[in-house]
Amino acid sequence: MPKIRWLMIGMCFLANAISYIDRANLAIAAPSIRAELGLDAAAMGLVLSAFFWTYAAMQLPAGWFIDKVGVRISLAFAVGWWSVFTMATGLARSITQFVGMRLMLGVGEAAALPSFTKVAFNWFPRTERGLACSIFNSGSTAGSALSLPLVTLLIAAVGWRGAFITTGVLGIVWAVAWWFIYRDPERYRAVAPAQVDALLAQRIGPLTVTTKISWLDLFRYRSVWGLMIGLFCLNFAIYFFITWFPSYLMQTRGFSLASLGTLGSLPAVMAIVGNWMGGIVSDGLIRRGWSATRARKTCLVTGMLLASSIGLSAFMESTAACLALFTLAYASLSFTGANTWTVVSEIAPTPGHVASIGGIQNFAGNLAGIMITTFTGLMLVITKGSFLVPLAVAGALCLVGAASYLFLVGKIEPLPPLPKR
Repeated sequence: MPKIRWLMIGMCFLANAISYIDRANLAIAAPSIRAELGLDAAAMGLVLSAFFWTYAAMQLPAGWFIDKVGVRISLAFAVGWWSVFTMATGLARSITQFVGMRLMLGVGEAAALPSFTKVAFNWFPRTERGLACSIFNSGSTAGSALSLPLVTLLIAAVGWRGAFITTGVLGIVWAVAWWFIYRDPERYRAVAPAQVDALLAQRIGPLTVTTKISWLDLFRYRSVWGLMIGLFCLNFAIYFFITWFPSYLMQTRGFSLASLGTLGSLPAVMAIVGNWMGGIVSDGLIRRGWSATRARKTCLVTGMLLASSIGLSAFMESTAACLALFTLAYASLSFTGANTWTVVSEIAPTPGHVASIGGIQNFAGNLAGIMITTFTGLMLVITKGSFLVPLAVAGALCLVGAASYLFLVGKIEPLPPLPKR
């Protein structure tokens, strides 16, 4: 296998980290924005949720688009787009403008994860895809971990408006670099023909030549619905960390801005470890002779069961115990998350369906982003500042997600031909 594959997946890691910094910066700046604009918790919940409306809706066309034009074009365009609107958010002066900028941010970021999955599919053999997916997926937790100290430092130095502009510039630089560096292996002159042939052989499934499956037909598979439900449940919990977690630590646990950037980043740091372990463990089980179904499902279900600990965090009187449960939950969610994207590439019936299935899965997953942000904001108003109900619901949904991966998702292999209607 060509060594340059690690550069390609490493760039996906960086892009994912940037994307999460650009979506988490609003949550970190939320107390400053609320103070400046006089927004209550419900209004802030609306602003935080705006990103997820377009991010979820655009997953469906984004996956189809990526499979048609390829990841070189899709990622350069997507990262450039969302970076422009990240910078523009720093110029917003009303709730309407904030909502508009976040809606546009969601449009751009929709193409990210399906594109990363396609890169892993293009450049890595089956026995390394778990690790490849864990690398790019860990960019989300790395971005979450970096966003707390980075954005808090930027807010202290240049204000919250300057923080948005600075983080947006990072994406512009990445998009230019990607355009000049990335090529699919069959178009990369530095890759030997034998290596290209070996990678192409890893992409061939039983339906690659003999059967055509439309985009709409993908919704007829039970496994696709199992992945959709599973990621919805996973994201309901994980997006709490990206949206309301900083506010929870400051309002409920009395964290200062400084402690938010240090102790508050601990769950995200351990989630990076969880991501990598998810890919390493599942690939290792396959190399030891486990079937793909047994290896991937073991990691998916175990991770979701452990992640349900998020539901207990609000009941802890001790801040240390609460933070420990949050850390366990975030690491376990990430352990599962690495495998969700691996499964997408392994059940795709043809190479032309990888990003499409990834987009469908992520569409369902990000409906949870809309729900957790608005639901938490409303609960804070109704319960006068208590996070108990949102965290308990997140824990319960982790159990539902474990059941979906165990019972709804079928064998981890290319989807079989559909019966004629």
